[in-house]
Amino acid sequence: MESRFTSEFFADNRRRLRELFTGTAPIVLAANGLMQRGSDSTYAFSQDASFWYLTGIDDPDILLVMERDKEYLVVPGRSASREAFDGAIDADGLRRRSGVQAIYGSDEGWKQLTGRIKKVKHVATLAASPAYIEAHGLYTNPARAALVQRLKVIKPELELLDLSLHLARLRMVKQPAELAAIQGAIDITISAMKEALRPTKLQRYSYEYQLEAELNKGFRWRGARGHAFEPIVAGGSRACTLHNVTNNGALAADELVIVDVGADVEHYAADLTRTVSLKSPSRRQQAVHAAVLDVQQFAFGLLKPGVLIKDYEQQIEQYMGEKLRELGLIKTISHEAVRAFYPHSTSHFLGLNVHDIGDYDRPLEPGVVLTVEPGIYIPKESLGVRIEDDVLITKRGIKILSNKLPRELSR
Repeated sequence: MESRFTSEFFADNRRRLRELFTGTAPIVLAANGLMQRGSDSTYAFSQDASFWYLTGIDDPDILLVMERDKEYLVVPGRSASREAFDGAIDADGLRRRSGVQAIYGSDEGWKQLTGRIKKVKHVATLAASPAYIEAHGLYTNPARAALVQRLKVIKPELELLDLSLHLARLRMVKQPAELAAIQGAIDITISAMKEALRPTKLQRYSYEYQLEAELNKGFRWRGARGHAFEPIVAGGSRACTLHNVTNNGALAADELVIVDVGADVEHYAADLTRTVSLKSPSRRQQAVHAAVLDVQQFAFGLLKPGVLIKDYEQQIEQYMGEKLRELGLIKTISHEAVRAFYPHSTSHFLGLNVHDIGDYDRPLEPGVVLTVEPGIYIPKESLGVRIEDDVLITKRGIKILSNKLPRELSR
């Protein structure tokens, strides 16, 4: 399959970053490293999204160095044993893909970089995340922290300038090739979900993992790299755990099932959710589903250029409160009351990451891609409903990129 992304795309991203970052300090960015899975095996490699955005490179442990008048890659050597297992690094392929022509081995590259660092006061890079993010319960890739540590060894008094906001603003507004990749991911997701959720197939699933397996097949069969995130197939009470990714529960005909998935096409993500009934939904289930659908339609009507996400979320919270009161779940609308049944935001940016970076304090503008995903979760009733679509901000409002996927509760 021919890539939508040329070396000119990545070269232009580097040029735009230089223009946005007005300083004279060298820019030094690290690719991700491999992560151990067990013994000498690794998890599937996942590149740092911003590094890929600037280079298109999918190899680990490479450095990108950008100056005003030159740029180069620093590529680590590999032992003969590792080359036998993982293959040799193709320098010509890196040049063709990234458009960066100067490539140095580790010794020569770090020699050049060290000489430059000793002459400057600042280096611009991406700030390293904490080794462990307690709020999410996850360890982060150590590549950025390792780069910072090595830079500080060279010059302890070196001041680091964080490029995070610059890249967030660049990546927030999608270019035509990016929009094509996102639409490709959405289209594959829709086709796979339509097939997996056909009534004749729904009746055959006994466990959540069987539905997940059908989606896995649908994504890969249609050319996606796989899932953009861990798929969520959650029936009954498990649907009230927002990121229930075990997908091992037995499916019951009287329960609703949340299916929250998205294909990955050339690093770009889709993120769609539908709630389905395996049989005939009850009146209560229909009422909760209708309320969520109503909130989503309300959200669609709010989105347009100039909108601040914070204001938009506050309006949706109030409207969701009205729906929750109609359902008899709350008596008085307040932040605490609403969030007891709707504990997440309605929208997040979508792109190279499913929860993509962006500036939430910046008004929306054409080219921004967002999810719209209201939900209601009632643990005491073993009932959870979420409906999620992906939308593009246009000059006049929005384009719903996933409109071809039905939202009905019954199939």
